[in-house]
Amino acid sequence: MTASTGSRTGDYADAVPLWQQLQAVAQALADVRAGASATTALEAVPSALRPGVQALLFHVLRWLGQAEALRRKLAPRNPPPVADALLCTALALGWREADAPYEMFTLVDQAVEAAKRTPATRPQSAFINACLRRFLREREALVEATAREPMAQWNHPRWWIDRLRQDHPRHWQEILRTNATQAPMTLRVNERQTTVSDYLARLAAQGIDALALGGQAVMLWQARPVQDVPGFADGVVSVQDAGAQLAAPLLLGELTPPQGRPLRLLDACAAPGGKTAHLLELAEAEVTALDIDPKRCERIHQNLERLQLQARVVAADARDLDQWWPVNGQRELFDGILLDAPCTASGIVRRHPDVRWLRRESDIGQLAVIQAALLSLLWPLVRPGGRLLYCTCSVFKAEGEQQIQTFLAHNTDAVLRPSPGHLIPRTARKGDAVRDNGHRDFDGFFYALLEKRAD
Repeated sequence: MTASTGSRTGDYADAVPLWQQLQAVAQALADVRAGASATTALEAVPSALRPGVQALLFHVLRWLGQAEALRRKLAPRNPPPVADALLCTALALGWREADAPYEMFTLVDQAVEAAKRTPATRPQSAFINACLRRFLREREALVEATAREPMAQWNHPRWWIDRLRQDHPRHWQEILRTNATQAPMTLRVNERQTTVSDYLARLAAQGIDALALGGQAVMLWQARPVQDVPGFADGVVSVQDAGAQLAAPLLLGELTPPQGRPLRLLDACAAPGGKTAHLLELAEAEVTALDIDPKRCERIHQNLERLQLQARVVAADARDLDQWWPVNGQRELFDGILLDAPCTASGIVRRHPDVRWLRRESDIGQLAVIQAALLSLLWPLVRPGGRLLYCTCSVFKAEGEQQIQTFLAHNTDAVLRPSPGHLIPRTARKGDAVRDNGHRDFDGFFYALLEKRAD
């Protein structure tokens, strides 16, 4: 049986047998449960299988809370990890008929086949078959029995749900619903090479449906492989969420260098270089881009090379000033600093559905300490009259609003300028009105623009 047998859509159709894909998805899920990121888990999947496996894995991760609740009803005692992962994979893919990529009968058949063909799950193949056959018979009652469980309803850990209710009492349900959707493919037009209107015309001429979101952002209504995006290879566009595209214009604003020299900017925690490149596309500037990971610095180099841009890229911990500052032998202050601080990534769950299952509540406090240290160390490097833009891709207030309130209380030379604060992740639908900030589909972010008093 091939992967296309019983498929509801062509998204997952492939010449590879479905049982083989389910094997790989279950192993990747087991790896994520053991603490690996989905990206790392997928690296072990053969390249021919990877696109289909990733699509199925992301579907499973979006509905894992529901699947685990159903599995507990079917088997109160935990099966061995890989068998449990395979069982939950089938349940997550097929529990809701309207969204299932395959008919449940097909999923049951192929999940059992996957169990039989995998040494680690072969002893549990009869057990997996019995559980899934029971689910087929009692689907409606089992789903109803789990409907009131918060993790099943919202497909997030209970602590995450509670934290959102506390931080965003008016919007927590909207955030969780949005996290269950797929993120769109949003592009950033390089205005050094073309304009948004000209690029939209180019897309239209090729029959590609797209929408301008404000600024340099263009959203494709149908995602496609990046190599098939018109102009990507030539540096005409980059892939970047509309919310992330707010960073460079916010920092630059009315920022002007003294004595007519180019702006001197620092992008701390810069990899993979999207915001670095956006700064260079919008301004004549000397940019220093830092990242602690040398391999991720290579990504910055690659992105800048594709866009025909130049920056000083340094593999260094931004907190170790002696490692990267002075610049060119001098300890010169910066006109602007972009601090995209390490965070829980709780705002980009649409793109990384594994994040919610990898994070622990204690991570918030640990990361907040790092964020505060970076703010404290980098603020003295801003010249009087200069700016620092603090941002995180998090919706948790401990990493955003509360962090900045504490900073302002201890730094009387800092002035909070108009900035978005917490952006709640939203999903666009055709026919929606463009929202006030010009972006109607974006990930969750926090932005605070700080200006240093000149007196």
